[in-house]
Amino acid sequence: MRNTVKITSAVLAAGALTLGLTACGSGSDSGSSKADANATLTVAATPTPHGEILAYVKDNLAEKAGLKLEVKEFTDYVTPNTAVQQGQVDANYFQHKPYLDDFNKKNGTDVVPVPGGTVHLEPLGVYSKSLKQLSDLKKGATVALPNDTTNEARALKLLEANGVIELKKGVGYEATPKDITSNPKNLTFKELEAAQLPRSLGDVDAAVINGNYALEAKLSPAKDALAAESAKDNPYANFLAVKKGSENDPRVKKLAELLTSPEVRKFIEDKYDGAVIPAF
Repeated sequence: MRNTVKITSAVLAAGALTLGLTACGSGSDSGSSKADANATLTVAATPTPHGEILAYVKDNLAEKAGLKLEVKEFTDYVTPNTAVQQGQVDANYFQHKPYLDDFNKKNGTDVVPVPGGTVHLEPLGVYSKSLKQLSDLKKGATVALPNDTTNEARALKLLEANGVIELKKGVGYEATPKDITSNPKNLTFKELEAAQLPRSLGDVDAAVINGNYALEAKLSPAKDALAAESAKDNPYANFLAVKKGSENDPRVKKLAELLTSPEVRKFIEDKYDGAVIPAF
């Protein structure tokens, strides 16, 4: 039976105010390899697919491996990192490296990936209610993009990889529409919060949608996307992360091994049908 703790946005808003006042909580003793290997490991995650993957590990693999696991589900992309930084949870599982690097830079945090590799990729895809293929985009069409720094750049790079636009040479993970050097169809780009993109499909010609939100909207990168990211050499694969210094916590190392096990690979492939791809 799935036993997780769901955290709503309202609770997060209140909880975020207290993060700087306390370092107490389930992760307060996990700062080194001396952490109690028998203590419960508390992991923050977004519900889909991260919470679901962790629930599978908890229900099917953790007990046999001698791991006590608690999953706390968050509905935003900020609190899982601040909770790890302040020791309120031991680890999190929800993000890719470009996002984490940007978060640490902007917030002065030192959350780091757990050694052992990435777990999965949620391919970013281009979706449309009116088009059969990406080349059908007409001149002056409107394309919606996620408005957060790393995912907007990611969306633009996907469009570039498929010949829709060209970006300034050398532009990195902070690319915006201002970095477009060639836009032969004179497309208009509408920047929206990532969670709103599936709902925008009726109002735009196409939208570039994050894998987790596509999944929640019953869209499949494998079946419905006009174009989707490849898993090969993709920097946007997701991983387990901890506060720097906690990488050798034996419980964390054990969970990292379980998350990259053949059983988890099969679970991901069977459950998500290409909407989530194993990255190990």
